[in-house]
Amino acid sequence: MSTRQEDVAAPEATLRSTFVNIGERTNVTGSAQFRKLIKEGRYEEAVDVARQQVASGAQILDVNMDEGLIDSEAAMTRYLNLIMSEPDIARIPVMVDSSKWEVIEAGLKTIQGKPIVNSISMKEGEKQFLDQARKALSYGAAVVVMAFDAVRLRTLICLAVSRWKGD
Repeated sequence: MSTRQEDVAAPEATLRSTFVNIGERTNVTGSAQFRKLIKEGRYEEAVDVARQQVASGAQILDVNMDEGLIDSEAAMTRYLNLIMSEPDIARIPVMVDSSKWEVIEAGLKTIQGKPIVNSISMKEGEKQFLDQARKALSYGAAVVVMAFDAVRLRTLICLAVSRWKGD
């Protein structure tokens, strides 16, 4: 008897997990193969990269489209729409990874379920940080924060985690 890929459930990531396996192959800055597929407009083939990550045990899928020759917002939206239509992929959380807030927000508008933002920080100032954090929370997203001052950010981080958990 053989086990088909679609019969294997992805491991569940929780806040109590001691180790979370994040699929990083859907990142144009970290995977030459994925970058090539996206730059050539071969999105359907790029979906297979996500599927392979889930089949290999990814509990969270990190998606990044930050590349100078790509319209990052359009690429993020198109790719996330494709993977959200795939039940075997859409069942795990997606981490929208970008250094550009516009790209992150494009991803948040697309994702079903509970997204994760990677990342925001105070490098552009406290007001922009708080605006982005509030927007992320309005989408129900957990937030990865580049914390340089852990004391000032502790409350916001706890709020983000609590909101993501559904408390």
